[in-house]
Amino acid sequence: MEILHTVFTVVNTLIFLYVLFVSLFYFLLFIVSALQLRKMYGLEDKSPYAELLESSFTPPVSILVPAYNEEAGIVASVRSLLATNYPTFEIIVVNDGSKDRTLATMLEAFSMKKVQKAVRKSVETKRIRDVYVSEVYPDLWLLDKENGGKADALNAGINVSQYPYFCSLDADSVLERDAFLKVMKPIIDSDGEVICSGGSVRIANGCRIERGEVLDINLPSNKYAIMQVIEYMRAFLMGRIGLSRHNMLLIISGAFGVFNKDIVVRAGGYRHDTVGEDMELIVRLHRYTREHKMKKRTIIYVPDPVCWTEAPEDASILRKQRSRWHRGLMDSLRLHKRMFLNPRYGLVGLVSFPYFFFVEMLGPIIEAFGYLAILIGLAIGQTYWPFAASLLLLSILNGSLLSAGAVLLEEWSLRKYPRVSDLTKLCLYALTETFWYRPMNTFWRLEGTWQFLRKQQGWGEMKRKGVSK
Repeated sequence: MEILHTVFTVVNTLIFLYVLFVSLFYFLLFIVSALQLRKMYGLEDKSPYAELLESSFTPPVSILVPAYNEEAGIVASVRSLLATNYPTFEIIVVNDGSKDRTLATMLEAFSMKKVQKAVRKSVETKRIRDVYVSEVYPDLWLLDKENGGKADALNAGINVSQYPYFCSLDADSVLERDAFLKVMKPIIDSDGEVICSGGSVRIANGCRIERGEVLDINLPSNKYAIMQVIEYMRAFLMGRIGLSRHNMLLIISGAFGVFNKDIVVRAGGYRHDTVGEDMELIVRLHRYTREHKMKKRTIIYVPDPVCWTEAPEDASILRKQRSRWHRGLMDSLRLHKRMFLNPRYGLVGLVSFPYFFFVEMLGPIIEAFGYLAILIGLAIGQTYWPFAASLLLLSILNGSLLSAGAVLLEEWSLRKYPRVSDLTKLCLYALTETFWYRPMNTFWRLEGTWQFLRKQQGWGEMKRKGVSK
Protein backbone atom coordinates (compact mmCIF):
# COMPACT_ATOMS: atom_id res chain seq x y z
CA MET A 1 0.00 0.00 0.00
CA GLU A 2 2.87 2.35 0.76
CA ILE A 3 4.40 1.68 -2.69
CA LEU A 4 1.03 2.40 -4.30
CA HIS A 5 0.79 5.65 -2.37
CA THR A 6 4.31 6.67 -3.50
CA VAL A 7 3.58 5.86 -7.16
CA PHE A 8 0.30 7.72 -6.94
CA THR A 9 2.02 10.77 -5.42
CA VAL A 10 4.74 10.81 -8.10
CA VAL A 11 2.17 10.54 -10.92
CA ASN A 12 0.07 13.33 -9.43
CA THR A 13 3.13 15.56 -9.06
CA LEU A 14 4.23 14.99 -12.66
CA ILE A 15 0.76 15.72 -13.99
CA PHE A 16 0.55 18.87 -11.88
CA LEU A 17 3.96 20.13 -13.10
CA TYR A 18 2.98 19.42 -16.71
CA VAL A 19 -0.31 21.33 -16.44
CA LEU A 20 1.50 24.19 -14.67
CA PHE A 21 4.10 24.37 -17.46
CA VAL A 22 1.41 24.36 -20.17
CA SER A 23 -0.57 27.06 -18.37
CA LEU A 24 2.53 29.28 -18.06
CA PHE A 25 3.39 28.69 -21.73
CA TYR A 26 -0.12 29.66 -22.85
CA PHE A 27 -0.05 32.72 -20.59
CA LEU A 28 3.24 33.80 -22.20
CA LEU A 29 1.72 33.17 -25.65
CA PHE A 30 -1.26 35.30 -24.65
CA ILE A 31 1.02 38.20 -23.65
CA VAL A 32 3.03 37.94 -26.90
CA SER A 33 -0.17 37.85 -28.96
CA ALA A 34 -1.65 40.83 -27.12
CA LEU A 35 1.51 42.87 -27.72
CA GLN A 36 1.51 41.92 -31.39
CA LEU A 37 -2.14 42.85 -31.78
CA ARG A 38 -1.46 46.17 -30.05
CA LYS A 39 1.33 46.81 -32.53
CA MET A 40 -0.95 45.98 -35.46
CA TYR A 41 -4.15 47.70 -34.33
CA GLY A 42 -3.30 50.08 -31.51
CA LEU A 43 -1.93 52.79 -33.76
CA GLU A 44 -4.93 52.70 -36.10
CA ASP A 45 -2.61 52.00 -39.00
CA LYS A 46 -4.68 51.86 -42.16
CA SER A 47 -2.70 49.91 -44.71
CA PRO A 48 -2.94 51.35 -48.23
CA TYR A 49 -4.73 48.37 -49.78
CA ALA A 50 -6.19 50.62 -52.49
CA GLU A 51 -2.68 51.08 -53.91
CA LEU A 52 -2.38 47.31 -54.40
CA LEU A 53 -5.41 47.35 -56.71
CA GLU A 54 -3.65 49.71 -59.10
CA SER A 55 -0.04 48.60 -58.71
CA SER A 56 1.63 46.63 -61.50
CA PHE A 57 3.69 44.83 -58.83
CA THR A 58 0.65 43.08 -57.34
CA PRO A 59 1.09 39.43 -58.38
CA PRO A 60 -1.89 37.51 -59.80
CA VAL A 61 -3.29 34.61 -57.77
CA SER A 62 -4.85 31.26 -58.64
CA ILE A 63 -7.65 30.33 -56.24
CA LEU A 64 -7.96 26.54 -55.85
CA VAL A 65 -11.24 25.17 -54.50
CA PRO A 66 -11.27 21.38 -53.95
CA ALA A 67 -14.86 20.15 -53.89
CA TYR A 68 -16.19 16.75 -52.86
CA ASN A 69 -19.97 16.54 -52.37
CA GLU A 70 -20.26 20.31 -51.91
CA GLU A 71 -23.54 20.77 -53.78
CA ALA A 72 -25.09 22.70 -50.87
CA GLY A 73 -22.64 25.60 -50.76
CA ILE A 74 -20.35 25.56 -53.80
CA VAL A 75 -22.28 28.17 -55.85
CA ALA A 76 -22.39 30.67 -52.98
CA SER A 77 -18.68 30.20 -52.33
CA VAL A 78 -17.76 30.77 -55.97
CA ARG A 79 -19.97 33.85 -56.12
CA SER A 80 -18.15 35.30 -53.13
CA LEU A 81 -14.84 34.64 -54.87
CA LEU A 82 -15.98 36.29 -58.09
CA ALA A 83 -16.70 39.44 -56.07
CA THR A 84 -13.17 39.44 -54.61
CA ASN A 85 -11.53 42.86 -54.57
CA TYR A 86 -8.20 41.95 -56.25
CA PRO A 87 -6.61 43.00 -59.57
CA THR A 88 -5.96 39.68 -61.32
CA PHE A 89 -7.00 36.20 -60.27
CA GLU A 90 -8.41 32.96 -61.59
CA ILE A 91 -10.71 30.50 -59.83
CA ILE A 92 -10.18 26.77 -60.31
CA VAL A 93 -12.86 24.56 -58.79
CA VAL A 94 -11.75 20.91 -58.64
CA ASN A 95 -14.61 18.41 -58.54
CA ASP A 96 -12.92 15.46 -56.89
CA GLY A 97 -15.26 12.69 -58.06
CA SER A 98 -18.28 13.98 -56.14
CA LYS A 99 -21.23 11.61 -55.74
CA ASP A 100 -23.82 14.39 -55.51
CA ARG A 101 -24.71 17.17 -58.00
CA THR A 102 -21.64 19.35 -57.37
CA LEU A 103 -20.56 19.08 -61.02
CA ALA A 104 -24.03 19.64 -62.47
CA THR A 105 -24.69 22.55 -60.12
CA MET A 106 -21.50 24.32 -61.23
CA LEU A 107 -22.21 23.70 -64.93
CA GLU A 108 -25.73 25.13 -64.64
CA ALA A 109 -25.01 28.08 -62.34
CA PHE A 110 -22.06 29.47 -64.32
CA SER A 111 -22.81 28.39 -67.92
CA MET A 112 -19.68 26.28 -68.23
CA LYS A 113 -18.49 24.64 -71.43
CA LYS A 114 -15.99 21.84 -71.96
CA VAL A 115 -12.62 22.89 -73.45
CA GLN A 116 -9.33 21.32 -74.42
CA LYS A 117 -6.53 22.51 -72.14
CA ALA A 118 -2.94 21.34 -71.91
CA VAL A 119 -2.12 20.33 -68.34
CA ARG A 120 1.50 20.30 -67.20
CA LYS A 121 2.05 17.60 -64.55
CA SER A 122 4.24 19.43 -62.07
CA VAL A 123 3.00 16.97 -59.43
CA GLU A 124 1.35 13.58 -59.92
CA THR A 125 -2.45 13.37 -59.57
CA LYS A 126 -5.40 11.17 -60.45
CA ARG A 127 -6.71 11.49 -64.00
CA ILE A 128 -8.51 14.71 -64.95
CA ARG A 129 -11.55 13.70 -66.96
CA ASP A 130 -12.66 17.08 -68.31
CA VAL A 131 -11.86 20.77 -68.08
CA TYR A 132 -14.60 23.44 -68.25
CA VAL A 133 -14.55 27.23 -68.44
CA SER A 134 -17.41 29.63 -67.77
CA GLU A 135 -18.89 31.44 -70.74
CA VAL A 136 -19.81 34.32 -68.43
CA TYR A 137 -16.65 34.51 -66.30
CA PRO A 138 -13.57 33.68 -68.42
CA ASP A 139 -11.33 33.29 -65.34
CA LEU A 140 -13.56 30.64 -63.74
CA TRP A 141 -12.42 27.07 -64.42
CA LEU A 142 -13.82 23.70 -63.39
CA LEU A 143 -11.85 20.44 -63.34
CA ASP A 144 -13.70 17.13 -63.18
CA LYS A 145 -11.34 14.40 -61.98
CA GLU A 146 -11.26 10.96 -60.47
CA ASN A 147 -11.54 10.91 -56.70
CA GLY A 148 -8.16 11.12 -54.99
CA GLY A 149 -8.78 13.14 -51.85
CA LYS A 150 -8.29 16.80 -50.99
CA ALA A 151 -4.50 16.76 -51.42
CA ASP A 152 -4.81 15.22 -54.89
CA ALA A 153 -7.45 17.78 -55.87
CA LEU A 154 -5.18 20.64 -54.78
CA ASN A 155 -2.27 19.17 -56.74
CA ALA A 156 -4.49 18.96 -59.84
CA GLY A 157 -5.38 22.63 -59.36
CA ILE A 158 -1.69 23.50 -59.05
CA ASN A 159 -0.98 21.72 -62.35
CA VAL A 160 -3.68 23.68 -64.17
CA SER A 161 -3.00 27.06 -62.53
CA GLN A 162 -1.10 29.71 -64.47
CA TYR A 163 -0.14 32.24 -61.78
CA PRO A 164 2.91 32.34 -59.43
CA TYR A 165 0.85 32.23 -56.22
CA PHE A 166 -2.06 30.00 -55.37
CA CYS A 167 -4.63 30.02 -52.59
CA SER A 168 -6.13 26.87 -51.12
CA LEU A 169 -9.71 27.53 -50.11
CA ASP A 170 -12.35 25.17 -48.73
CA ALA A 171 -15.47 24.83 -50.88
CA ASP A 172 -17.78 25.76 -48.00
CA SER A 173 -15.97 29.05 -47.36
CA VAL A 174 -16.96 32.67 -47.97
CA LEU A 175 -14.24 35.34 -48.20
CA GLU A 176 -14.57 38.96 -47.19
CA ARG A 177 -14.08 41.15 -50.26
CA ASP A 178 -10.69 42.62 -49.29
CA ALA A 179 -9.31 39.37 -47.86
CA PHE A 180 -6.88 38.74 -50.72
CA LEU A 181 -5.48 42.26 -50.63
CA LYS A 182 -4.79 41.86 -46.93
CA VAL A 183 -3.32 38.37 -47.07
CA MET A 184 -1.13 39.20 -50.09
CA LYS A 185 0.24 42.49 -48.75
CA PRO A 186 2.94 40.86 -46.54
CA ILE A 187 4.07 38.77 -49.51
CA ILE A 188 4.32 41.84 -51.73
CA ASP A 189 6.07 43.95 -49.06
CA SER A 190 8.60 41.18 -48.32
CA ASP A 191 9.83 41.00 -51.92
CA GLY A 192 9.39 37.23 -52.00
CA GLU A 193 10.73 36.37 -48.54
CA VAL A 194 7.25 35.41 -47.32
CA ILE A 195 6.43 32.13 -49.08
CA CYS A 196 3.13 31.48 -47.35
CA SER A 197 0.55 33.74 -45.75
CA GLY A 198 -2.57 32.60 -43.93
CA GLY A 199 -5.61 34.51 -42.79
CA SER A 200 -8.21 34.00 -40.07
CA VAL A 201 -11.03 31.50 -40.27
CA ARG A 202 -14.32 32.27 -38.54
CA ILE A 203 -17.57 30.37 -38.06
CA ALA A 204 -20.32 31.31 -40.53
CA ASN A 205 -23.14 29.47 -38.73
CA GLY A 206 -25.76 32.02 -37.66
CA CYS A 207 -24.54 34.73 -40.02
CA ARG A 208 -26.74 36.09 -42.79
CA ILE A 209 -24.98 35.41 -46.06
CA GLU A 210 -26.54 36.13 -49.43
CA ARG A 211 -24.99 35.55 -52.85
CA GLY A 212 -21.61 34.88 -51.28
CA GLU A 213 -21.45 38.03 -49.12
CA VAL A 214 -21.60 38.25 -45.33
CA LEU A 215 -24.35 40.81 -44.67
CA ASP A 216 -24.88 40.36 -40.94
CA ILE A 217 -22.59 38.69 -38.37
CA ASN A 218 -24.44 36.75 -35.68
CA LEU A 219 -23.57 34.04 -33.21
CA PRO A 220 -24.91 30.56 -33.96
CA SER A 221 -27.61 29.14 -31.69
CA ASN A 222 -26.06 25.66 -31.55
CA LYS A 223 -23.86 25.10 -28.47
CA TYR A 224 -21.19 23.15 -30.36
CA ALA A 225 -20.92 25.88 -33.00
CA ILE A 226 -20.60 28.57 -30.30
CA MET A 227 -17.74 26.68 -28.66
CA GLN A 228 -16.04 26.42 -32.05
CA VAL A 229 -16.32 30.22 -32.45
CA ILE A 230 -14.37 30.51 -29.19
CA GLU A 231 -11.88 27.80 -30.20
CA TYR A 232 -11.11 29.53 -33.49
CA MET A 233 -10.58 32.85 -31.72
CA ARG A 234 -8.12 31.22 -29.30
CA ALA A 235 -6.29 29.28 -32.01
CA PHE A 236 -5.89 32.22 -34.38
CA LEU A 237 -5.68 35.29 -32.14
CA MET A 238 -3.45 33.65 -29.53
CA GLY A 239 -1.56 30.64 -30.83
CA ARG A 240 -0.88 31.64 -34.42
CA ILE A 241 -0.08 35.30 -33.81
CA GLY A 242 2.44 34.39 -31.11
CA LEU A 243 4.16 31.67 -33.16
CA SER A 244 4.06 33.65 -36.42
CA ARG A 245 5.93 36.57 -34.89
CA HIS A 246 9.18 34.54 -34.87
CA ASN A 247 8.52 32.33 -37.94
CA MET A 248 7.56 29.31 -35.82
CA LEU A 249 4.14 28.64 -37.34
CA LEU A 250 3.57 24.96 -38.12
CA ILE A 251 0.09 25.22 -39.58
CA ILE A 252 -1.79 27.45 -42.00
CA SER A 253 -5.47 26.55 -42.16
CA GLY A 254 -6.42 24.55 -45.22
CA ALA A 255 -9.51 26.75 -45.38
CA PHE A 256 -7.54 29.90 -46.33
CA GLY A 257 -3.84 30.23 -47.19
CA VAL A 258 -1.72 31.68 -50.03
CA PHE A 259 1.45 29.91 -51.20
CA ASN A 260 4.43 30.51 -53.47
CA LYS A 261 3.68 27.91 -56.16
CA ASP A 262 7.27 27.38 -57.30
CA ILE A 263 8.53 26.46 -53.82
CA VAL A 264 5.53 24.22 -53.11
CA VAL A 265 6.11 22.34 -56.39
CA ARG A 266 9.83 22.00 -55.66
CA ALA A 267 8.98 20.62 -52.23
CA GLY A 268 6.72 18.00 -53.85
CA GLY A 269 3.21 19.47 -53.56
CA TYR A 270 0.61 18.11 -51.18
CA ARG A 271 1.06 14.58 -49.81
CA HIS A 272 -1.68 12.07 -50.61
CA ASP A 273 -0.98 9.68 -47.73
CA THR A 274 -1.95 11.87 -44.77
CA VAL A 275 -5.23 13.32 -43.49
CA GLY A 276 -3.41 16.44 -42.26
CA GLU A 277 -2.14 17.65 -45.62
CA ASP A 278 -2.36 21.34 -44.67
CA MET A 279 -0.14 21.06 -41.58
CA GLU A 280 2.22 18.55 -43.20
CA LEU A 281 2.89 20.93 -46.10
CA ILE A 282 3.78 23.81 -43.76
CA VAL A 283 6.14 21.62 -41.71
CA ARG A 284 7.73 20.35 -44.94
CA LEU A 285 8.17 23.89 -46.29
CA HIS A 286 10.02 24.87 -43.10
CA ARG A 287 12.18 21.79 -43.48
CA TYR A 288 12.74 22.29 -47.22
CA THR A 289 13.79 25.94 -46.92
CA ARG A 290 16.21 25.13 -44.08
CA GLU A 291 17.75 22.13 -45.81
CA HIS A 292 18.19 24.12 -49.04
CA LYS A 293 19.69 27.07 -47.15
CA MET A 294 16.75 29.41 -47.83
CA LYS A 295 16.83 30.76 -44.27
CA LYS A 296 15.16 34.10 -45.02
CA ARG A 297 11.96 32.45 -46.22
CA THR A 298 9.13 32.95 -43.74
CA ILE A 299 5.59 31.69 -43.16
CA ILE A 300 3.24 34.14 -41.48
CA TYR A 301 -0.29 34.56 -40.17
CA VAL A 302 -2.27 37.75 -40.84
CA PRO A 303 -5.29 38.17 -38.50
CA ASP A 304 -7.27 40.74 -40.48
CA PRO A 305 -8.27 38.86 -43.68
CA VAL A 306 -11.19 36.64 -42.72
CA CYS A 307 -12.63 33.56 -44.33
CA TRP A 308 -16.03 32.40 -43.06
CA THR A 309 -16.67 28.67 -43.02
CA GLU A 310 -19.42 26.29 -41.93
CA ALA A 311 -18.81 24.44 -38.65
CA PRO A 312 -20.36 21.09 -37.74
CA GLU A 313 -23.31 21.39 -35.36
CA ASP A 314 -23.69 17.68 -34.73
CA ALA A 315 -21.53 16.04 -32.04
CA SER A 316 -20.89 12.91 -34.14
CA ILE A 317 -19.57 14.94 -37.10
CA LEU A 318 -17.51 17.19 -34.82
CA ARG A 319 -16.08 14.07 -33.20
CA LYS A 320 -14.91 12.73 -36.57
CA GLN A 321 -13.38 16.10 -37.45
CA ARG A 322 -11.40 16.43 -34.21
CA SER A 323 -10.12 12.85 -34.23
CA ARG A 324 -9.03 13.37 -37.86
CA TRP A 325 -7.27 16.62 -36.99
CA HIS A 326 -5.36 14.84 -34.22
CA ARG A 327 -4.36 12.03 -36.57
CA GLY A 328 -3.12 14.66 -39.02
CA LEU A 329 -1.07 16.33 -36.28
CA MET A 330 0.54 13.04 -35.23
CA ASP A 331 1.25 12.08 -38.82
CA SER A 332 2.91 15.42 -39.60
CA LEU A 333 5.17 15.14 -36.55
CA ARG A 334 6.02 11.52 -37.41
CA LEU A 335 6.94 12.31 -41.02
CA HIS A 336 9.30 15.09 -39.94
CA LYS A 337 10.57 13.71 -36.63
CA ARG A 338 14.17 14.57 -37.51
CA MET A 339 13.27 18.23 -36.88
CA PHE A 340 12.51 17.53 -33.21
CA LEU A 341 14.93 19.55 -31.01
CA ASN A 342 17.26 19.85 -34.00
CA PRO A 343 19.05 23.26 -34.02
CA ARG A 344 19.52 22.96 -37.78
CA TYR A 345 15.85 23.98 -38.11
CA GLY A 346 16.13 27.00 -35.83
CA LEU A 347 13.23 27.96 -33.55
CA VAL A 348 10.90 25.66 -35.48
CA GLY A 349 12.93 22.63 -34.38
CA LEU A 350 13.77 23.90 -30.90
CA VAL A 351 10.48 25.50 -29.83
CA SER A 352 7.41 24.98 -32.01
CA PHE A 353 8.04 21.31 -32.88
CA PRO A 354 8.47 20.33 -29.17
CA TYR A 355 5.42 22.46 -28.32
CA PHE A 356 3.24 20.60 -30.79
CA PHE A 357 4.69 17.27 -29.58
CA PHE A 358 4.43 17.73 -25.82
CA VAL A 359 1.41 20.04 -25.58
CA GLU A 360 -0.80 19.40 -28.61
CA MET A 361 -0.04 15.72 -29.26
CA LEU A 362 0.56 14.33 -25.75
CA GLY A 363 -1.81 16.78 -24.04
CA PRO A 364 -4.96 14.61 -24.33
CA ILE A 365 -3.14 11.56 -22.96
CA ILE A 366 -1.72 13.41 -19.94
CA GLU A 367 -5.00 15.21 -19.32
CA ALA A 368 -6.85 11.88 -19.39
CA PHE A 369 -4.34 10.49 -16.86
CA GLY A 370 -5.15 13.46 -14.63
CA TYR A 371 -8.86 12.69 -14.71
CA LEU A 372 -8.12 8.99 -14.14
CA ALA A 373 -5.78 9.72 -11.21
CA ILE A 374 -8.50 11.68 -9.43
CA LEU A 375 -11.07 8.89 -10.00
CA ILE A 376 -8.66 6.18 -8.79
CA GLY A 377 -7.76 8.27 -5.78
CA LEU A 378 -11.42 8.60 -4.87
CA ALA A 379 -11.90 4.84 -5.29
CA ILE A 380 -8.96 3.80 -3.07
CA GLY A 381 -9.21 6.63 -0.59
CA GLN A 382 -5.89 8.20 -1.61
CA THR A 383 -7.17 11.51 -2.94
CA TYR A 384 -4.84 14.40 -2.21
CA TRP A 385 -7.35 17.23 -2.18
CA PRO A 386 -4.89 20.13 -2.52
CA PHE A 387 -3.59 18.43 -5.68
CA ALA A 388 -7.11 17.88 -7.05
CA ALA A 389 -8.08 21.49 -6.34
CA SER A 390 -4.85 22.85 -7.87
CA LEU A 391 -5.33 20.69 -10.98
CA LEU A 392 -8.89 21.94 -11.36
CA LEU A 393 -7.83 25.58 -11.00
CA LEU A 394 -5.04 25.16 -13.54
CA SER A 395 -7.44 23.43 -15.93
CA ILE A 396 -9.85 26.35 -15.62
CA LEU A 397 -6.99 28.80 -16.21
CA ASN A 398 -5.66 26.79 -19.16
CA GLY A 399 -9.08 26.37 -20.72
CA SER A 400 -11.91 28.65 -19.71
CA LEU A 401 -10.01 31.79 -18.72
CA LEU A 402 -7.71 31.70 -21.75
CA SER A 403 -10.74 31.23 -23.99
CA ALA A 404 -12.41 34.22 -22.35
CA GLY A 405 -9.15 36.14 -22.90
CA ALA A 406 -9.27 35.25 -26.59
CA VAL A 407 -12.78 36.74 -26.76
CA LEU A 408 -11.42 39.97 -25.26
CA LEU A 409 -8.57 40.00 -27.80
CA GLU A 410 -11.19 39.69 -30.53
CA GLU A 411 -13.04 42.72 -29.18
CA TRP A 412 -9.78 44.67 -28.93
CA SER A 413 -8.62 43.94 -32.46
CA LEU A 414 -10.93 42.67 -35.21
CA ARG A 415 -14.30 43.39 -33.56
CA LYS A 416 -16.21 41.02 -35.81
CA TYR A 417 -18.87 40.66 -33.09
CA PRO A 418 -19.83 44.25 -32.24
CA ARG A 419 -22.84 43.48 -30.06
CA VAL A 420 -22.24 43.50 -26.31
CA SER A 421 -24.74 40.65 -25.94
CA ASP A 422 -22.70 38.46 -28.31
CA LEU A 423 -19.45 39.11 -26.44
CA THR A 424 -21.15 38.45 -23.10
CA LYS A 425 -22.55 35.17 -24.41
CA LEU A 426 -19.12 34.14 -25.73
CA CYS A 427 -17.44 34.90 -22.39
CA LEU A 428 -20.07 32.95 -20.46
CA TYR A 429 -19.72 29.94 -22.76
CA ALA A 430 -15.92 30.18 -22.51
CA LEU A 431 -16.12 29.93 -18.72
CA THR A 432 -18.04 26.63 -19.02
CA GLU A 433 -15.50 25.02 -21.35
CA THR A 434 -13.54 23.16 -18.66
CA PHE A 435 -16.62 21.41 -17.34
CA TRP A 436 -18.02 19.80 -20.51
CA TYR A 437 -16.48 20.73 -23.85
CA ARG A 438 -12.82 20.27 -22.99
CA PRO A 439 -13.20 16.73 -21.52
CA MET A 440 -15.28 15.75 -24.55
CA ASN A 441 -12.61 17.15 -26.91
CA THR A 442 -9.94 15.29 -24.95
CA PHE A 443 -11.81 12.02 -25.48
CA TRP A 444 -12.15 12.69 -29.23
CA ARG A 445 -8.43 13.42 -29.53
CA LEU A 446 -7.66 10.22 -27.61
CA GLU A 447 -9.76 8.42 -30.21
CA GLY A 448 -7.62 10.07 -32.87
CA THR A 449 -4.49 8.77 -31.12
CA TRP A 450 -5.88 5.24 -31.10
CA GLN A 451 -6.90 5.52 -34.77
CA PHE A 452 -3.41 6.75 -35.65
CA LEU A 453 -1.80 3.80 -33.86
CA ARG A 454 -4.11 1.49 -35.82
CA LYS A 455 -3.09 3.32 -39.06
CA GLN A 456 -6.64 4.39 -39.82
CA GLN A 457 -6.65 6.89 -42.70
CA GLY A 458 -10.32 7.64 -43.44
CA TRP A 459 -11.74 11.17 -43.42
CA GLY A 460 -15.33 10.38 -42.49
CA GLU A 461 -18.37 12.05 -44.03
CA MET A 462 -18.76 15.78 -43.35
CA LYS A 463 -22.36 16.75 -44.14
CA ARG A 464 -22.93 20.35 -45.23
CA LYS A 465 -26.07 22.43 -44.83
CA GLY A 466 -24.71 25.35 -46.83
CA VAL A 467 -24.08 28.77 -45.28
CA SER A 468 -25.41 31.07 -47.98
CA LYS A 469 -28.54 31.72 -49.98
